[in-house]
Amino acid sequence: MGMTQRWPAGVEARPVEEAHAAAWAELLAAKEKADQNGEHYDADDLVEELRDPKLDAARDTIGLWADGQMVGYGAVRGRDAVVDVDRVMIEGAVHPEWRGRGIGRALVGWLTERGTALHEERWPGHDAEANIWVNSTNAPARDLLTGLGFEECRYFSDMTRPFDEPLPEPPVPDGLRLVAFDPAYDEALRLAHNEVFLDHWGSTPRDAETWRTWYTGARAFRGDLSYLVLDGDEIVAYVLGYEYVADTEATGVRDLYVGQVGTRRSYRGRGLAAATLARVMYEARRAGYAQASLGVDAANPTGALGLYERLGFHATRNFITYRLPLTEA
Repeated sequence: MGMTQRWPAGVEARPVEEAHAAAWAELLAAKEKADQNGEHYDADDLVEELRDPKLDAARDTIGLWADGQMVGYGAVRGRDAVVDVDRVMIEGAVHPEWRGRGIGRALVGWLTERGTALHEERWPGHDAEANIWVNSTNAPARDLLTGLGFEECRYFSDMTRPFDEPLPEPPVPDGLRLVAFDPAYDEALRLAHNEVFLDHWGSTPRDAETWRTWYTGARAFRGDLSYLVLDGDEIVAYVLGYEYVADTEATGVRDLYVGQVGTRRSYRGRGLAAATLARVMYEARRAGYAQASLGVDAANPTGALGLYERLGFHATRNFITYRLPLTEA
């Protein structure tokens, strides 16, 4: 891959392929046991990651191998569009038994180098930065990133809402309708989402291909546990639900992950998100789920953190997004 010299002795680097999914899942299971990020993956999840039509796995992924074991991986993901800064997402992991040997430092170097090249291919002329998130309790990872010039830039929390407590029943305002997701709404929902999230940090408009891949076309998407608020025929608010089977298998707790919550600007402040999310939780409980979970930006401009707390969600872990400038226009 042109960067073999970066790796410690005995470590071989090559792109991640679908045939590596089982080994990759084993690596991530070991990482989760050590780092407690609350994320679990099976091989099918990872095959889906590699089949993302926007991911050039041959150039934008790397697997690190030693003695037939995947001991590390990395991936670089570009954006469909640029709103202010081209934020190139990077991710990676080193097997706990292989940490402390310089692999993480070399891996971050590869990720930022590839991220810079990807930016120049897609969005030359714009400012660019690499973004990577870590658990706030992962001191070694945080020290590694700051030592390489990264800085903290954003803070997020995972939140959980058990269903063994009474669920709220906020009303839908008169004149509006709350309806279950139907594929007929899909394109209108994509456009609504793009409008709603324009003022959210790090968000860029999603094209139809990305929307189908990671939103309403994802394996985890649960259309029957996703609801929309309509004003006439216009979508003015929505909540989309997902179920990650690997999480249930690992924890024994059936969780509905709330992936997107949105309200059009002119309809904010009327309780639409609360009413829609309450309906989603009610239906999830009826379907046998034990809880709902979601992630929230601590500085969300719509006051989402307070909304979720009022609905009974509580923070379970915190994450920090780090940034590193790649280029300047």
